[in-house]
This record gives sequence, C-alpha cells and structure tokens, in this order.
Amino acid sequence: MPPTPDATAPGAAVPDREVPDRGRADACPGALRLHPADDGSLARIRLPGGLLTDRQALALAQAAEALGDGWLETTSRGNVQLRGLAPHCAADLAERLRAVGLLPSDTHERVRNIVASPLAGLDSAASADVQAWVRELDTRLCASDWAAGLSGKFLFALDDGRGDVAALDADVTLIAGSRADGADRGRGRDRERTTVLRLGRADHGHPVEAGQEVTAVLDAARSFLDALRANGRKAWHLREVPELLPAGPVPLPAFTGAAPAVGALPGGLSVGLRFGRASAAQWRALVAASAGELRLTPWRGAVLPGAPADLLPGLAEAGFRTEPGSPWERATACTGLPGCAKSLADVRSDAARALDTGDRPVSDGPAGGGAFDALPVHWSGCERRCGHPAGRWVDVLATGRGYRVTVNGPAAAPEAAEVTNEEMAEAVAEARRTTK
Repeated sequence: MPPTPDATAPGAAVPDREVPDRGRADACPGALRLHPADDGSLARIRLPGGLLTDRQALALAQAAEALGDGWLETTSRGNVQLRGLAPHCAADLAERLRAVGLLPSDTHERVRNIVASPLAGLDSAASADVQAWVRELDTRLCASDWAAGLSGKFLFALDDGRGDVAALDADVTLIAGSRADGADRGRGRDRERTTVLRLGRADHGHPVEAGQEVTAVLDAARSFLDALRANGRKAWHLREVPELLPAGPVPLPAFTGAAPAVGALPGGLSVGLRFGRASAAQWRALVAASAGELRLTPWRGAVLPGAPADLLPGLAEAGFRTEPGSPWERATACTGLPGCAKSLADVRSDAARALDTGDRPVSDGPAGGGAFDALPVHWSGCERRCGHPAGRWVDVLATGRGYRVTVNGPAAAPEAAEVTNEEMAEAVAEARRTTK
C-alpha cells in the first residue's frame, strides 16, 4: 500500500510523541527493490504526475501477466504496483520498464514521487502547464546527485491552482497562480495571482517568481536535506520537522481536495477503479479507450484526455466506475488477507460486500439534489491502517470479531461502533453521512 498521509490538521505541527523514529533507512519498495509479501514480491513503479503513454500502459499489463498475478494496483500517489512477483524477476522487470521509458534512473527511481492535478489543461478551471512542470521536475530530480538522499516516501505535488492535489499535504507543494476571479475584475484588480510554494503542512507559503517554479521546488527539497544534516535530525517528511524550514508570508486558502468526477468531462473521460485494482484485461480496455495518454489520479482513478463519451458504456461493462454517486466513491481498503499476514480479515472482500449492499451515502445538504456528499471511507486489516486518506474519514478497522467503525481525522468523534460483518454496511453508510 502507499505511504499513509498524516491526519494532523493543516498548519499544525506533529507532536513530538507522534514523530516516528527515522534512525533507519526507509524500506519503501520500488521497481528495483522488491518488497516480500505473503502473496509474492511487490514492485512499485513510480509514474510522475500519473502520466502514461498507451505503450507504457500496455507494457505494465504485459509485466503483470508475465511476472506477477495478472493484476495492477494504483496507489494514492498515482503510481502502479505489481504483486505476486517471483523474487528473482527484478532484472526482467527492470528491462521491461527501461524499454518504454519507465525507469530513467536506477539510483533515483524511488524518489520520483510526483503528483499533479489530473485535469490540468483539459478544462478552464486553471491554465498552468502542470505536465511541463512534471517532466522538468522529473528530469532534474534524476540528474541531481543530492536527490538520491530523499526518502522513498518524500512527496512532491504540482497543483494547477484548483486545490486538488494541494490538499494531499505533500512535502513540497507548488500551487500555480491564476487570473483574478470575476469579483476581483469588477473591482479593477485584473491581475495574476502569485504562484506559491508550500512546505509540508504550513498554512502560509512562499511566492515563486515566474519561470523559477521547478527550481523553487528542488531548492526546497535540498534545503530540507541540508537542514536535517545541519541539525543532526533524521526525518522522512517535512511535516515531521516543520521548525527546520520557515513558512512563507503568503496565507493559503483551504484546499478543495476534490477528485475528478467519474464520467464524461471537458476534454476527456474519468473512470474509477474499485480499490484501485484492475486485471490485465481491464487495463487493456482502459488503454484501448484512451487517445494515447492516461493520467492516473491520487484517488485511484484514471483520466483519459481526448477520449469520447460514447466509450463510457464499454468501460462500465469492463468493470470501471463511470457514474458518480455510488457508495464506491472515495472508498479505499488496504491489501488485507491473504496478501498481508498482519491483517485480521479479508478486508477487500468484506468491504466490497458492504459497498454493494449499503445505502447510497448522500445527503440533501449544500450539494443538493441527492448529490454525493459523504466522507471518504477506508477499511484496514490492522492498526497500521496502510493507505488511509488524509483529512477526515470513516475508519473501518478489523478486530478479529468484526469491525470497529469510527469517524477519524482531525475532528474525530470519540464514539466507535463495534459491528459484525452483517451490520457493517449500515454502520458505514451512517458514519459517512456525518456532518463535515
């Protein structure tokens, strides 16, 4: 599973008692460093910005079939995992990835953690060329010797100004400036809003000069490593040591964190993957529907730029989520049994039954019309809660006797419901309706 976000409120420092011991190197898997699991070895292939050509996507499907269990998993960073790999297949996998440009650096492959606004350039919500930033950052990151010292968990986010990936609380976030809105124009303030660099969970950012965006991102990451060395500290994330790098002078707004809605969108299609998983056959159907490019999202979905709406029925038939408002919306789960021995349950099977039989978790609140307006939900097989969302969410934790359902996150309620598998669907649906 992907590294778990911190649930501390934005702008808040992580209390000393919550800062993990970082005296050892992180064991984050990669394409070359396979992670042993109960169902075979696991490889994590970094995809900066979640970007894939159709050729690269097909190569991943072929690798999953030839070397693994035939399934592909997307992560909360828009990366792809292959499971069920034989321990000796690393060289074969690396050769396949190099052949299609998915392994540009052996020394830096685990630090290419870059998320980006998946709808950038497809609608009128923002105008920043985020994909160009992704490519430049990836190239310069791999060419910087010092960058190999970053943890495999260190995350960069490039937000086109709509506030989607900025809400993921990455270690270094670049938030593009935008034109003033209509109200500002009416007051004679038709101007460019400043591009801002956010460090960790800071509630203020640093202004960035036009043309220096990627340089500012790299300088921040290097300053983090330099500050750790100068102070004799060990950390994987900036949020663990917020005192080492000062926040900037620019106040930051609340970020929407809104994932692309599934269905037809301006400029393409958006689909959801159940628990972020797709068989090789499903993956090929996704590639066939694309116009040559896929963008995997941090919300375990895929955006297909340029794909026509008449392909949606075929994608739905292949098993992808194509209609908004389903209980599956914003629902995630850890690997669980049998892939993880630490798990107390086959959480994905249990969660799927609950989501398929539960009520539609909507409200008649501000969204109106019964639109989807529910908290995210995450099923976990153990206390580690691998892959849980950031912010406020419904925590469904296996106990060995059933599940414990709690509204978690910064505004967590103290009440927890102990439920059986049969009671879980109703309890989860009710918890997701909790007023935000």
